[in-house]
Amino acid sequence: MNSMRSRSIALLSSFAAVTTVAAVAIGAFVASGAMFISSHDLSALAVILVASATIGIAFALVLGQRVSEARRSLAETTRRIGKGDFSPSNRLPAPAEFALLADELEDMSARLKHAQERERALEASRRELVAWVSHDLRTPLAGIRVMAEALEDEIIEDAETVARYHAGIRAEVDRLSDLVDDLFELSRINAGALRLELEPVSLGDLVSDAVSAASSIANHKGVRLNGELEGRSPELELSAPEISRVLRNLLENAIRHTPHDGVVRVETGVDRAHAFVRVADECGGIPERDIDRVFEAAFRSEAARTPVHGGAGLGLAIARGIVEAHEGEISVRNHNGGCAFTMRLPMRS
Repeated sequence: MNSMRSRSIALLSSFAAVTTVAAVAIGAFVASGAMFISSHDLSALAVILVASATIGIAFALVLGQRVSEARRSLAETTRRIGKGDFSPSNRLPAPAEFALLADELEDMSARLKHAQERERALEASRRELVAWVSHDLRTPLAGIRVMAEALEDEIIEDAETVARYHAGIRAEVDRLSDLVDDLFELSRINAGALRLELEPVSLGDLVSDAVSAASSIANHKGVRLNGELEGRSPELELSAPEISRVLRNLLENAIRHTPHDGVVRVETGVDRAHAFVRVADECGGIPERDIDRVFEAAFRSEAARTPVHGGAGLGLAIARGIVEAHEGEISVRNHNGGCAFTMRLPMRS
């Protein structure tokens, strides 16, 4: 029996059929001898047993062949998945148990393919982020170095220019500090280490404060800010500092990409079980090929929304991470010659 364990299923099925027929034949001949059956009847019984054995062995061979084909197909699928090929395989008809196993393998292959594609996308995004951050670090550092060397070598002496250089160094240091803060915040979000201290907060008050804080930036660029509250201000359980950061990022992003004498509209209200804030600008719209990527870290479109200066493209990625940590969602769409970013937060009893 030990030597039969490594044999093919077809051979094992045939062996089982022969063994069964042989056992029946032996039993029949012993019983016929005990019952004194005539030789003619015994010959007829032998013919019947031989025919039954032939049919049984043929059926066992066919069944074993089908099982062997199903086994080879599963083995080929497993080898293909092991080599990183997640394309659908050519399925052969198989018994129910093997078909169920094949379905599970195909589902696993699809999940692995999705995970591989996601990993590649994350790796591409990481490389893009490193490239943009390296660029945005190099630029202010180069400016600081030039101004510091000019001050050190006493190339400039008049007090006004010296003061301007000192202010420039301070501005570049603040820019670097903001970049480091953004990187730290994004790393906490990606690591799942963002801790929210939830408290009852009026969303309308947060929006009003954010609009007031952004008004100086808008006035400097010549952009008008219009705020509108639909109905009563919703009160939500949220982290006020984090949501304020989201609003600040959305408003600064809208003001940056809205041309002079343009308008940025901010709407706040309740839509069924969610409170929403919508920030609409006049940026000219986002190309359709880019609209699904605007919330990726370090993504910068080559078209209308490419900033002239500032930022490593982390603001919208941080905004999405914070909103999703509140079990909300944030989206963007082209609307009336611009973009409308909508943040939706769940209403809780």
